[in-house]
Amino acid sequence: MQSLNSPAGVDLNSLIRKTGTTRIRTRALAGPGHRPIQCKVNFTTNQTTGKSFGSGHTSVTRYEWQSACSILAGKVESQQQNTADDAATIELVPVEMQSTPIRKALSIADLSPSPMHGQELRVAYQGVPGAYSEAAAGKAYPGCEAIPCDQFEVAFQTVELWIADRAVLPVENSLGGSIHRNYDLLLRHRLHIVGEVQLPVHHCLLTLPGVRKEYLTRVISHPQALAQCEHSLTKLGLNVIREAVDDTAGAAEYIAANKLLDTAAIASSRAAELYGMQILADGIQDDHSNVTRFVMLAREPIIPRIDRPFKTSIVFAHDEGTSVLFKVLSAFAFRGISLTKIESRPHRHRPIRLADDANGGVAKHFEYIFYVDFEASMADVRAQNALAEVQEFTSFLRVLGSYPMDMTPWSPSSSAAVE
Repeated sequence: MQSLNSPAGVDLNSLIRKTGTTRIRTRALAGPGHRPIQCKVNFTTNQTTGKSFGSGHTSVTRYEWQSACSILAGKVESQQQNTADDAATIELVPVEMQSTPIRKALSIADLSPSPMHGQELRVAYQGVPGAYSEAAAGKAYPGCEAIPCDQFEVAFQTVELWIADRAVLPVENSLGGSIHRNYDLLLRHRLHIVGEVQLPVHHCLLTLPGVRKEYLTRVISHPQALAQCEHSLTKLGLNVIREAVDDTAGAAEYIAANKLLDTAAIASSRAAELYGMQILADGIQDDHSNVTRFVMLAREPIIPRIDRPFKTSIVFAHDEGTSVLFKVLSAFAFRGISLTKIESRPHRHRPIRLADDANGGVAKHFEYIFYVDFEASMADVRAQNALAEVQEFTSFLRVLGSYPMDMTPWSPSSSAAVE
């Protein structure tokens, strides 16, 4: 601890905090005629609140007590008289001042927040206001500032460039399967998965006010939305052209901006509200158990825990192709770890592998990388041992994130209420 000197040259460097009455004897003052000074104070310290010094007095910090002791020691030195006692004693009474509580030490709970944290965060999503991705961002981070991006890659870059704090992007749909573009971007960028959110999809057929279905010649929406409503459109008797656009809410925005009376959009009820459109048909998805899974991305990973259900996402590859896949999967099976997803994608940098160099390259195979999700936290010893074994069989292994699972209750009947 740094010593604090008074104007008279008193050094209080020997300060020691103990319960009860403590005497702090300073070293002899330099110069002839000087004698040592004793400062006496009654410590009744409360370590948890930061209150200290002087029973019945307003609390002060140790450094404030040092300053007061230094000043009083200087005053006594200037006024001391020649006496037989070789030391003067000061009964120190702390000065009344506002205490500063000691801040609580951070715990693992502070460093690994729940999936529902995030007020006042800037969260990027792909699409325009009214998109399902915007609704997912609001569910993942209630009260956040949602930032629309025209492409998935732009959403990744906004987080990397500190324009946004998080990104919420879809990775798979219960009907349409994986969004492969985002799986490729997860490998290309260095963001970490810090959570997931599952959003029920509730499609509506939107038109400009007053338009009847007999007037329609075209329906526009995202390709997956069109596929998910194919049978319902037929049941409505709509013999119309299906045209794909970038996103569902963007289709509604386009119709409203261009005042298209012969075109309908498949989008959410929130998109109808935002762009002043009418809902011609509600809940037109062919399967009412239609759910999209989104992941939450951040620049830094969270600290994994074992006090709640966690999921871990990894990606790996091997020079010998798919022959090692059984060994990798058995590393999880032998430890009782459940896999929730396995996805293979052609290797972008080395898509073709010769089966045998001696045959002149007649037989060729695709090189694959594998994405795997499993139900375990990286804080779990089983997961650590499984990945240590996987690393022995693979030429490339990367943990995309270890994050809390979305355990929000959901039933098909509640899908209309989630937008």
